[in-house]
Amino acid sequence: MRKVVYPKVGGVDSIRIVEEEDPVPPKGQVCVRIHRAGINFADLMMRQGLYGSNPDYPFTPGYEAAGEVISLGESVEGISLGQRVLAMTGFGGYSEMVCIDATRVVPLPDSISYDQAAALPVTYGTAYHMLVHLGNLSEGETVLIHHAAGGVGTAVAQICEAYGVSKIIGTASAPKREFVESLGMHFVDSKSEDFVSICKSLTDGKGVHHAIDPVGGKHLMRSYKALRRGGRLYSFGASAAVKGDKRSMVTALRMWASTPRFDPLKMMRSNKAVYGVHMGLLDDESVFKGHLEALSGMLLKGQIDPIIDSVWRFEKVAEAQKHMHDRKNRGKILLDFS
Repeated sequence: MRKVVYPKVGGVDSIRIVEEEDPVPPKGQVCVRIHRAGINFADLMMRQGLYGSNPDYPFTPGYEAAGEVISLGESVEGISLGQRVLAMTGFGGYSEMVCIDATRVVPLPDSISYDQAAALPVTYGTAYHMLVHLGNLSEGETVLIHHAAGGVGTAVAQICEAYGVSKIIGTASAPKREFVESLGMHFVDSKSEDFVSICKSLTDGKGVHHAIDPVGGKHLMRSYKALRRGGRLYSFGASAAVKGDKRSMVTALRMWASTPRFDPLKMMRSNKAVYGVHMGLLDDESVFKGHLEALSGMLLKGQIDPIIDSVWRFEKVAEAQKHMHDRKNRGKILLDFS
């Protein structure tokens, strides 16, 4: 089989595709033949050595994948050969085959495609965890989302619509205006407009109920200021640390140095909350499984439907990641291992 490997910290030109023997699942595991794997911004940060929670190099990235079970380890029950599954790999999803614990695969109904399945866990799981699980998203509320045209941004838009949110404010670059507006969001140009003042003006001066920030650094405090009293800020990324496809320690250090220190007393007086979200480090797997069950139900009901920007053959993984580095994607980017 072949798989993608990060041999060391580097740019997209450092990515390698290696060949090794097909894996054999040990006791309690299954081997999945991968058809689709999702690309996430975290994968790019890991390659640059900026993520902080990846395995030692060399390693194969990939949180999520979809495919079919091709072999079973001893003592595996409830899963059959040939069964279509979603595989929550944690790492290793960028591969033609992967062996994982049987508890980390979820059977797929025939009505859910491999594209939909591979696009669901990280982006929709993150959006659902923030807004619904932590934020108790309610009808009539207002939401601010940055990088609104990306995977999480498009997931937020669909979940908000399903929950009857009154207004979604999405920031993105000017070329993505039409796409963002087509998702029902009020577009804000991330380069030329002040999203804080716009959020205030669209909410009678109060601010939004929820602000979702994958940028980090000083940008976090601006998102915090866009909240109303009692609002919630969710920090789930640090794209401000990444400039281009090669690591820039100056950019990363500037982001860390400008990250705000929130004053608990001021937070108390405004009743605002700040959540840090990293789904890869969520200890209680049952919580995430509950999210997946809820999202699968929404998918089957037609309440959500992952927007796929593009599907790239895995041999072109460097080009696919460069596409994300250049902020060109509108929705989810997938790798094709079929």
